[in-house]
Amino acid sequence: MENKLIASSSPHIRSDETISRIMLDVIIALLPATLASIYFFRFNALKLIVLSVLSAVITEAIFQKARKKPVTINDLSAVVTGLLLAFNIPSSAPWWIPVIGSAFAIAIVKQFFGGLGHNFMNPALAARAMLLASWPTIMTEWVTPGADAVSTATPLAILKGQAEGILPSLTDMLMGNMGGSLGETSAILLIIGGIYLLYRGVINWRIPFTYIGTVAVIMLAFGGGIQNTMYHLLSGGLMLGAFFMATDYASSPVTKKGQIIFGIGAGLLTSVIRLKGGYPEGVSYSILLMNVAAPLIDKYTGPKVFGEVKQNA
Repeated sequence: MENKLIASSSPHIRSDETISRIMLDVIIALLPATLASIYFFRFNALKLIVLSVLSAVITEAIFQKARKKPVTINDLSAVVTGLLLAFNIPSSAPWWIPVIGSAFAIAIVKQFFGGLGHNFMNPALAARAMLLASWPTIMTEWVTPGADAVSTATPLAILKGQAEGILPSLTDMLMGNMGGSLGETSAILLIIGGIYLLYRGVINWRIPFTYIGTVAVIMLAFGGGIQNTMYHLLSGGLMLGAFFMATDYASSPVTKKGQIIFGIGAGLLTSVIRLKGGYPEGVSYSILLMNVAAPLIDKYTGPKVFGEVKQNA
């Protein structure tokens, strides 16, 4: 018999992409912003990044060893979580802040729910929310870039009237020469990293574009004009959240419509918190709230199964 029919279970089409390859792409995309944070915030940035990444990797290894599970630190997902958490910490934070945060992100948010792909919210963002609730003074103590770090306020806090100071120029904000968390200051490098992920097919346009677009439209309408809108887009964690955290595979919708709803919802919540809330930022909590809503969004935006009939009451 010349033509053989081979029967096998699905999936029948396999991708060459692996978890480690995807995570490596994310690390490459974050590398420019990582180097910029070290340039602007010097040794403190390097120390916090190294501690955060090492704590995440070690926690994952210990947890999996303790449960007699295969140790999967080679997939680099713990490195990405540690790096993203470090990006959400101010450079003035003490050494134990990233250690506790990474341990919480990996052990509580990721491993307790089954490990990679089973976490219902972004581990790094959940850890940031925990750190912010536990040590609010430390997590909101910003300093100016450079060796002579001086306490300063973020542009969003100045815009909101919660702090006094002079707003940096839009050029400085684009490059990252301003106070803020380690990895959220340089908008242009985060955008370049996001474009790399889009080019590599690691993420698609739906969540980041609808997220940033929604914030832009609402701020233009209610945020005080074009200049204030640019400050809202370029400062805070919007670019970092839109490209690198809201697009987390495990905690965002899988349907196309769902991803658009997710992006619009995150943008709406971020805008409401920034304009009407007591907190000048809002990206972290917006994404976390939409993470919780993701299963419901998927339920109502999923395609109909071929041949499915409506059940009678």
